[in-house]
Formats: sequence, structure tokens, C-alpha cells
Amino acid sequence: QVQFVESGGDLVQPGGSLRLSCAASGFTFSSFAMSWYRQAPGKDRTLVARANAVGGSTIYGEAVKGRFTISRDNAKNTVYLQMNSLKSEDTAMYYCNAKNFQNGFVRYDYWGQGIQVTVSS
Repeated sequence: QVQFVESGGDLVQPGGSLRLSCAASGFTFSSFAMSWYRQAPGKDRTLVARANAVGGSTIYGEAVKGRFTISRDNAKNTVYLQMNSLKSEDTAMYYCNAKNFQNGFVRYDYWGQGIQVTVSS
């Protein structure tokens, strides 16, 4: 059974920092690309950052480049998102995601329940 435990969401002032964690179980963590997505009210869910399974390369959404850092610990089956210089527009529900690719197609796609991040003074 696939499970995610997301933590670290909070209310923070603009310019502050947060670190999100997502502990996963029920699948072979090291074989999955791990990502964080976010969705603000009335908006589409968008990719924040991804740490790929092979080589651990990373990609970031344009809005967070230079401010957010994704990392993964395969020994702990956990992915992290360090968020610095937070802005009000970073306010959203953040979702942990695991994808397994085969021949360029998504074979498995798992989602966490989401965790709220609010940036406000």
C-alpha cells in the first residue's frame, strides 16, 4: 500500500523559509522520480520541483528557481523541499508525487494528500 507522510507546512512571513518533507512507503522509492507540485485556489496544479530517479538530476519551475531546493534521501525514502525567500504567491497546497517511467511513459503515478503552505504577514 502506497503511503506518504507530508510535513513541514506552516504559516510563514514573506522572506521566510520552510522545509517540507515527504516520507514514502509501499513502492521502490529509488526507482521513482520524486516531485513537489502545488495548487493555489482557482489555479491549476503545477510542478514545483523534481528529483529524478536516475542520477538524481533536478528540475524546477520558473517561479521557484534560485529560491527552492529539492533533495532526496533514498536510504530514508524521503524527499525534501527547502523553500527560501518565500513570497505571498508561494501560498498553496503542496503535493508530494512519485512517478515511475517506462519507455518514456508514466507507468505509475502516486500522490500525497497535500500540505498547506501560507505566506502572509
